[in-house]
Amino acid sequence: MDRVVGIETEYGCLLSEDEPHVNSELWPAKVKNYLFRKADAGTIDLHYRDYEEPPGNGGFLLNGGRLYLDMGHIEYASPECLHLHDLVTYELAGDDLLQSALIALGAEERVSFIKNNVDHHTGATFGCHENYLMRREAQFTPPILGTLLTFLATRQIFTGAGRVGQSNPLAFDFEPPQPEGQVNFQLSQRADHIVNDIYQWVQFNRAIINARDEPLADYRKYRRLHLLIGDSNMSPYATALKIGTTACVLSLLEEGRLPRNLVLADAVQSTRDISRDTSEQWIVRLENGKTMSALDVQWEFHRLAQKHLGHSSAETNWLLENWGYVLEAIPHNREALIGGVDWITKKWLLETFVQAEGLSWDDPWLQSIDLEYHNIDPRRGLFFNITPGKRITEWNNNVRRPSAMHVPPANTRASGRARAVTFFQNCNFPYVINWDSIACDSRDFLVMGNPFETYNDEVDRFLSQPRTITSATEQQL
Repeated sequence: MDRVVGIETEYGCLLSEDEPHVNSELWPAKVKNYLFRKADAGTIDLHYRDYEEPPGNGGFLLNGGRLYLDMGHIEYASPECLHLHDLVTYELAGDDLLQSALIALGAEERVSFIKNNVDHHTGATFGCHENYLMRREAQFTPPILGTLLTFLATRQIFTGAGRVGQSNPLAFDFEPPQPEGQVNFQLSQRADHIVNDIYQWVQFNRAIINARDEPLADYRKYRRLHLLIGDSNMSPYATALKIGTTACVLSLLEEGRLPRNLVLADAVQSTRDISRDTSEQWIVRLENGKTMSALDVQWEFHRLAQKHLGHSSAETNWLLENWGYVLEAIPHNREALIGGVDWITKKWLLETFVQAEGLSWDDPWLQSIDLEYHNIDPRRGLFFNITPGKRITEWNNNVRRPSAMHVPPANTRASGRARAVTFFQNCNFPYVINWDSIACDSRDFLVMGNPFETYNDEVDRFLSQPRTITSATEQQL
């Protein structure tokens, strides 16, 4: 991959019948407090990050990532990762941190964290945001953006997490949604909630691409592509495909090699149409009036990536091989993707259950099964009961590494940041930690503007400077 990438994951909290449901927002706070105050998993913020993130709301972790509360739910942001294997490993570290906290608190039988994107009862949606570092000089003309949107709208045929039913959220202009036919099952959890293609305001106008220019790095050299369209994947194999294929397309973009005349007439509508297409033909209309299947669109991107990026690294070769394998298997050998592609796995589970129990697709029981598929507890989550084929099993097993909860990636800026986290855990100095800087004693600061650098030596020198201890600052809030 050789591109700095990170994932932000928002988790739902599911309580058993024995647990008072007024505690649904208390448990994320309890887990956050345990991880920072008892488990020493990181250093908690001493300052306001913005008006919704007061001191004590979250902090940076020993693995270089970040954990915090966001509107009542818990969110984990992975550290910056340079390679695909690391990215998937550190995305999974968020699951492991939360589950380890529930076990330590003796709550694993009563409280579950759910890595999905929809609340069937309230209609709320949880995000899985992808962040890709790009060169500042990368051109984002309308045709280039249109082609990128085409890729993002169609990749759900292998990245979608699947969902029972549908949502009909209001668009930004608050026009009532048009009556639509009932959808029993669809590919993507986020598709129904995407109402714009590119926009800056996240909370009430979710777009495929978030337009804010916040590189968290030297803005003269870098930009950060922030995507809102992706589903949270239970399968590490699906996460690898989601991130790896997108990274390949961004490399094509930076090199000026994106396909021509492959712009959708309406990327938002196509996103929803693909997700809801019960025929699974996934036909989209292009801006030039032609139609094409989402599968053929993906093959076109794969062909160009193979031509221009093939043999650039062993990791890229693995990605290109498995991208092609999945595109071939979807129409011809879908059973081989059970355990690898989430929507296929979930649909197979649900269809088996519907047939065995004689249920209809509007039975509320299916929504419960949908949620339990995303339970991150390996003892209870339905995903963990699946035994995939050898190719998928090897990847899913090899990327799980318990040490990723407290050891950072060794080849990015996260390494230096993690050194600062460790230092500030054991001193009484006031501090500020950000993605691209650290500050100590309210006066000195170190800028870390290049995510490709570890900054290990610079951080060590910065922290070794003599300072006067300020006892007025409390570490525990």
